[in-house]
Order: sequence, then C-alpha cells, then structure tokens
Amino acid sequence: MKKIRITARVAEKKKKELKLDTDFIRLDSALKYAGIVSTGGQAKMLIADGLIKTNGEPCVMRGKKLRRGDSFEYNGVVYEMV
Repeated sequence: MKKIRITARVAEKKKKELKLDTDFIRLDSALKYAGIVSTGGQAKMLIADGLIKTNGEPCVMRGKKLRRGDSFEYNGVVYEMV
C-alpha cells in the first residue's frame, strides 16, 4: 500500500487596527465601533453565544474593558486596539 502525505496550511487571520481615543472601550461598544454590528442588542447576542474571543480566549462578558494592546476576534478577523 502506498503512503500518501497530506499537508495543510492554516489560513492567516486578517488583522485590523482600531484607534482608541480613550483609556478603554467596552467589548459591546468595540463591536459597534468596528462595524460588526449596528446595535447593542446584536453585540449582546454575539457575545452571549460565545462567538467573540478577546486576547485569544472566548469571552462572554459584554462589559469587558479593552485597552490599547488588547484584541478581539470575530469571524476570522482580529481587531487590535491601538
């Protein structure tokens, strides 16, 4: 039997920077600021469903404070706070 070698590449995640003019921004507000959602209710649902990662970890805290250097991820795109 002939052995087959399979290689796979992991797609690189897209990165976008969000300029932060204050000390912090709440996660639900950051989703609106990034244009991912248009209402706080939509943001609440995404966060509650566990679809958002902050700093690489799943996050279900709507009021999570993001500061410069923090990031959140949705749908394969990483948004970095700068």
